[in-house]
Amino acid sequence: MSESMSKEEMEALSQKYDYLYFHKDILRNSRLALGATLNMLDEILYGKVRNGFAIVRPPGHHAMYNEFNGYCLLNNVALAAKRALDLHGLERILILDWDVHHGQGIQYFFYNDPRVIYFSIHKYLDGEEWPYLRESDYDHIGEGPGTGFNINVPLNVIGCDDSVYLAILFNILLPIAYEFNPQLILVSAGYDAALGCPEGEMEVTPSCFAQYVNQLSALAEGKLCLVLEGGYCIKTLSEGVALSLKALLGDPCPRVDQTKRPNDSAVLSILNVIKVLRPYWRSLRYQGDLASISLSPRTGLLSLPPKEGISFYTHSKPESFSLDQDCWNPGVMESAHVVDAQVDELLARTVHRGTKHKVGLVYEDAVLNHRDTGLGGFEECPERVERIVQTLKKTGIWDRCYHIQGREARDAELCLVHGEDHIRRFKKTMTMGEEALRVYQSSFKSIFLCQESFTSAAWAVGCSLSVIDSILTNQCQSGAAIVRPPGHHAEKNDMMGFCLFNNVAIAAKYAQVKHGVQRILIIDWDIHHGNGIQNMFDNDPNVLFISLHRFDNGSFYPYGGKGYHKQSGGPDAQGRTVNIAWNDGSKGDADYISAFHHLVLPLAYEFAPDLVIVAAGFDAEKTDSLGGYRLTPAVFGHMTRMLMGLADGKVALILEGGYSLEGTSQCMNMCVSALLGDPLPNIHNAVPSKSGVEAICKTMEVQEAFWKTLLFRVELPSEEQLEVIKAEKAQKLCT
Repeated sequence: MSESMSKEEMEALSQKYDYLYFHKDILRNSRLALGATLNMLDEILYGKVRNGFAIVRPPGHHAMYNEFNGYCLLNNVALAAKRALDLHGLERILILDWDVHHGQGIQYFFYNDPRVIYFSIHKYLDGEEWPYLRESDYDHIGEGPGTGFNINVPLNVIGCDDSVYLAILFNILLPIAYEFNPQLILVSAGYDAALGCPEGEMEVTPSCFAQYVNQLSALAEGKLCLVLEGGYCIKTLSEGVALSLKALLGDPCPRVDQTKRPNDSAVLSILNVIKVLRPYWRSLRYQGDLASISLSPRTGLLSLPPKEGISFYTHSKPESFSLDQDCWNPGVMESAHVVDAQVDELLARTVHRGTKHKVGLVYEDAVLNHRDTGLGGFEECPERVERIVQTLKKTGIWDRCYHIQGREARDAELCLVHGEDHIRRFKKTMTMGEEALRVYQSSFKSIFLCQESFTSAAWAVGCSLSVIDSILTNQCQSGAAIVRPPGHHAEKNDMMGFCLFNNVAIAAKYAQVKHGVQRILIIDWDIHHGNGIQNMFDNDPNVLFISLHRFDNGSFYPYGGKGYHKQSGGPDAQGRTVNIAWNDGSKGDADYISAFHHLVLPLAYEFAPDLVIVAAGFDAEKTDSLGGYRLTPAVFGHMTRMLMGLADGKVALILEGGYSLEGTSQCMNMCVSALLGDPLPNIHNAVPSKSGVEAICKTMEVQEAFWKTLLFRVELPSEEQLEVIKAEKAQKLCT
């Protein structure tokens, strides 16, 4: 081929293709790129490595069955997917193409194949962006058995940023990916959507690509293979690749800026994609009233493709260019570009956080001394933490973690959220006899005490603070406190629900006072509402409290309206209290995953915390008779992994409830495994229940007034109405 051609012959040949140049070694280089990609794939699927990045060129995603195209000769990702199907026998592959140009070559290969989802996010400009194809628009969703498996997210304006890309991730990609449950994820990893790239004209930061990698790494048991495509701003290209590699290694993602409202054009594109895919994916059920779906008043939504007044065309061949050394390039060469000062400023403020240890654990035997003195019937017992430690040691995780020295909290630290009189009265129990203890504990709800209870509770708080210290001084990237008694029900001057001191609330206040942390996100996934935490930060705009809990219309402990979805925070902190209150039957993994995708993650990234604290109760686990829900240990690992993209990876888990000894220990083991970056088990049947969707929607309706990124719960045409509109348009065209 080009090995024996003259420069003139290569120039003439290049004119026959769209954006292609030739060089005497280009075929060999293309084969090397493909071979490297296939070798990486085999290494992953044979279990020799968990994931990988094929840093190759030339790129491949435009190459078609019989045609070179757009710098691409051989389609690296498509051929890798084909090999995974035919040689390795896979049945479900997700291909994500985040290159700024549509990878039409990959789309053509798998357009009618339901074994492969092709998901492309690309600059489209209503058909006026290369490769100028009508089939790059959102309504091209596959054909035959592959209908619904081809997903195009066309961006019709330049300047789309992290807020747009994260909105796509949370509202479309992650819900569908979890429902599809892929066995392998291939990424056409082009970095020409990055800030500073003249080809893309977009404003995505390198950190945002790492966020994508972090979220996707929870799927397919971590089998994730990135393959380099485009990218023409050397500074952001190299940074994007480096941060993507760090995310593959399980390192913390540098945070992205607080997300903001995506531009109107991107919002419309996202809604249009949801509109046409909703009939095929049950996880896309948040647009419109579930009881009565009516047509949307939002401008443009009812105009089904093709959009009226827009013509689609292919530009003529570009004019000839002069030869440059041994090759001819009819476009922008892959060389250094003048980079705007904005790029340098972005890279300068990107934090690459380094820590001595990946994950820290704290556990002290002093927490075992708190015990029931005779009332009986309480599931909160010393064996809870003993079993957790046994399981962590059995699985080898214990030895992979740094062991933080715990301590007993001081009175001044307890007084960060509790009253002095309350602490003084509680201290007196250290010298009380059993009868006096019975009388004292009877004044509280669901509490048992012994003479050692105060000391154990103070150790539980102190150990929680030790984790906070280790994380915020960069001793550890993240950490977990294996403590008891739990704390999230404890109020300023009241014990309740097995909780004596509010460990999480004190830890958050301590982070504010001792370490000057500005914004703290508290996630409470204990099956019971954390009323104490909510009340203590009800009017603090610097703490976002999100609780996912069984509510049963106020009839589940702790009863009443504090856990109601309409609670939104005090007058100075509206929107800082978010209650996802489950009603009407048992909930499972899919409900919690869906709540994270559509509510928890959008709010968390808009809030942009400096620290994440999890009130890690595991009483929603399926073997826990007190909770009565159906969550598997795996889902707690997935929720942990989703949070690791926040706050430069500063995530602290503090044990709350959990009364199945085996279930609780497996859940904590899974969470720490996730913090370590281990592959996670798959979540099966990730389709939320109808009552789960209703609960999430109710919370979204309340919170939409306070958050700019909650834009997508609008009414869309029903499936029947879509068919009527299509038929009317077809009839109009015929006449």
